[in-house]
Amino acid sequence: MSHQSEQWTSRIGFILAAAGSAIGLGAIWKFPYVAGTSGGGIFFLLFLFFTLLIGLPLLLCEFVIGRSTGKEAVSAYRELAPGTKWYFLGIMGVITCFLLFSFYSVVGGWILLYLGMAVTGNLSHPNMNYEQLFGQVISEPYLALFAQFIFIVLTIIIISRGVQNGIEKANKYMFPALFILFIVLMGRALTLPGAWEGIVFFLKPDVSKIESSTILAAMGQSFFALSLGASAMATYTSYLDKSVSLTRSAVSIVSLNLLISLLAGLAIFPAVFALGFTPTQGPGLLFHVLPAVFSQIPFGGLFLACFLALFFFATITSAFSLLEITVASLTRKDPSKRRRYSWIAGMGVFVLGIPSCLSFGIWSDKLIFGKSIFEAADYLVSNLLLPLGALLIALFVSTKMKRELLQAEFVRGSKLATRFFGIWFLLVRYVLPVLIILVFLNTLGIVTFS
Repeated sequence: MSHQSEQWTSRIGFILAAAGSAIGLGAIWKFPYVAGTSGGGIFFLLFLFFTLLIGLPLLLCEFVIGRSTGKEAVSAYRELAPGTKWYFLGIMGVITCFLLFSFYSVVGGWILLYLGMAVTGNLSHPNMNYEQLFGQVISEPYLALFAQFIFIVLTIIIISRGVQNGIEKANKYMFPALFILFIVLMGRALTLPGAWEGIVFFLKPDVSKIESSTILAAMGQSFFALSLGASAMATYTSYLDKSVSLTRSAVSIVSLNLLISLLAGLAIFPAVFALGFTPTQGPGLLFHVLPAVFSQIPFGGLFLACFLALFFFATITSAFSLLEITVASLTRKDPSKRRRYSWIAGMGVFVLGIPSCLSFGIWSDKLIFGKSIFEAADYLVSNLLLPLGALLIALFVSTKMKRELLQAEFVRGSKLATRFFGIWFLLVRYVLPVLIILVFLNTLGIVTFS
C-alpha cells in the first residue's frame, strides 16, 4: 500500500491543523451570526448536541478512511471499495470544498481589508458607524474582489509548498495568541453595561424558538464547524503517523472547536446587546461588533490589529484544507505538479467566487430562491451538500469497510478507545443515518419538527 510522502511531524501539529481547518470561519465568524439568527441559546444547545452525537462520530469516520489508506479522499474510496462507484463520494467532497472556498474566500477578503484599515488606524475613529462602514467596504466591487483575490493567492502559495512546512509550525504559536486575545475580548465584552442580556440570549435555551430551520441550522453548523461531509478530514488524516490515536485526536479537535465557539459567543453577544446592535444582523455581525468593542479598550486599535491578524491566520488555515483536498486529488498520480495544480485550482475558485463577492454590491438584487448568491451558496453547502456527504460517509464506513479494519484504526494508540468502539459503530450504522435523513425530509416538508 502506497502512502502519502507528506507527514505531520507531531500529533499536536495535526490537531492544531485540523482544528484550524474549522476554527477560522466556522467558530469565529459563522457561529455567532448563525446563533444570532437561529434563536441564541436553543441553537447553542442543539449545536452542542449535534456536535457530540453526530459530529464527533463522523469526524472519526473520516479519520479512519484517511489513515487506513494513507491516501487522499478519491483514492481512499477507490482502495476501500474497489470496482464500485463510491469514489464519487470523494469527487463530491472536492466539488463541495471548491464551492465552499468560493464564498469563504469572500469573507477572507473582508478580514484582509479590515486588517489593513486597523493597521493604518482607519478603524479607530470615535463615534464611527461600524455597520455603515461594513456595508460600504463590502459593496465596493473592485476593492472586495481584489481582497478576495489576494486571500486566495496567499492560500495558493502555502498549499503549493506542501502541507507540513509553515502550516504546522505557525499554528503552534498563533493559536495560543488567538486564545489569549479572545479571552481579553470576552473579558471586556462581559463588563460592558447591559452585557447580561447578551449572556442570557446566548446561554439560556428558549424552547419556544425551536423551529425546523433552527434544527437544520444547528446540524449544518456542526458539520461546517468540523469540516465534515466533504472528506477534507480524510485527506488531512492521510498524512498522519500510524502511532497517533485517532480517538484522542478527535476528542481534542472537537473540544477545541466547542471552546472557541463558546468564547466567540461570550465575546460577541454581550457586546451586541450592550452596544445596541441586533443579533440577527447576519454575516456582517462580527465586523460590526469587534471594532466597536476594541474601541472601548485602552490601546484598542493595537489589540484590534493583532486580533484581526490572528483571525486572518485562523481563517487561512481553514482555507488550506479546502484547497488541499482539490490539489491532493489532482496530484495523486504526480506530486511534482502540486505547484501548477494549486494555481489552477485556486484561480478556478476565484472565478467561481466572483458572483458571491458581488452579491453584496452591484449584484445584490440578483436572488436565488429569495437568497443572495452568497447566501444561496452557503445554504447549498452547509444545509445540503455537507449533510448529504456526511450521510454517505456514515453509510460507507458502516457497510463497505471491514469491521476489523475499523476497529484496528479506532483503538490504535489508545487502550481506552476499545471500550467505545461498539457504541461508535452502532451510532454510525443506525443512529446517524436516521437523524440526517429526518433532517433532510424536514427540508423537503415531508416531516416537520414544530
